[in-house]
Amino acid sequence: MERSDERHNEKMKKKQAAHEKIMANKTREQGLLIVHTGKGKGKTTAALGMVVRAIGHGMKVGVVQFVKRAMATGEKAVFDAFPDRVEFRPMGEGFTWNTQDRARDIAVARQAWEEVKRMIADPAYQMVLADELNIVLRYDYLPLEEVLEVLAAKPEMKHVIVTGRNAPEPLMEAADLVTEMALVKHPFRSGVKAQPGIEF
Repeated sequence: MERSDERHNEKMKKKQAAHEKIMANKTREQGLLIVHTGKGKGKTTAALGMVVRAIGHGMKVGVVQFVKRAMATGEKAVFDAFPDRVEFRPMGEGFTWNTQDRARDIAVARQAWEEVKRMIADPAYQMVLADELNIVLRYDYLPLEEVLEVLAAKPEMKHVIVTGRNAPEPLMEAADLVTEMALVKHPFRSGVKAQPGIEF
């Protein structure tokens, strides 16, 4: 057993030295463009986790939700407790198959995008979450070129997170960090409805 422990300790020392060597040249700081996409659950959930972390670091965060309408969510209850740290704006009217009005969907998406642009331009915000922006891009409710231009011109130290399925390839190429959530199993498929604390 002792020999096994010694081997383990030696292996961990080598890993530690390798890690320290890698970290030695990671000295730059910058605002990141982050994309969460994929068919699996967790895109918004992960982004909201980053928002909570930012609050914990005393940062001001703007959250604009495309598609999703105002409702009693767990995140809203938490963010309401930090009014000086989070501006939370659910600005959607539901999924396009519910609204069935393309012109209105485009107008609502434009209003939400104008809020995102305002927050990106405002130096008071250190992080901006554009939740479900990928969905409105997929349906061509906003010009992708305009979105890419705004994101490319964001202030150097500002973090911007974009979520939603089917992120366009040019957006993923422009991003600093892309995570794709893979669907392995979901309770919805076996008849379980969305539940508080899990889905909202």
